[in-house]
Parts: sequence; C-alpha cells; structure tokens
Amino acid sequence: MLIKRQDVASKVSDYLHHKIQLSDLEDRAERAMMEGEFEPSSYKEIREAVALLGLADVHAFGLTWDDAQRILGKLGYQTSVEVTESE
Repeated sequence: MLIKRQDVASKVSDYLHHKIQLSDLEDRAERAMMEGEFEPSSYKEIREAVALLGLADVHAFGLTWDDAQRILGKLGYQTSVEVTESE
C-alpha cells in the first residue's frame, strides 16, 4: 500500500482531535514501517514522520504537541488551535 504525506497528516490530525488513541496511531506507524511503501516525491519526510510516530508509545519518547506540529510541518501542513467555551 502506498502511503502518502496526506495519509500520515490525516492520522496525526485524527489523534489531535481525539478520534483515535495514541496506541492506534503508533500501531499504524509500526505497520507502515514494516509493510508500507512511501510516496516517492516525499519519501524522506514521510519515512521520518512515520518512524517518530512508531516510537510514540515508548514513555521516554511520547508525542507532544510540539512533536505533532513539527511532524505536520515537515509534511507540508500547518497547525492551529481553536479554543471554545465548554457547554
């Protein structure tokens, strides 16, 4: 399966929006490293991002907001935060 930069960005976004758990993001990254083919035009950036996400379950590494922002930035995306009053 060909993994594109937008695929990785979408999964990071899903995690940041609490649609998937960190363990799911990490599992997908590990599988992608073992089985996936990365889009040739962004190979280096995608592979680096997936490698970092694959380590997210290791307590010493984790995944901070800064990590997610940096990963998305290297993939050509920017992040923003929206704060709303709770109901």
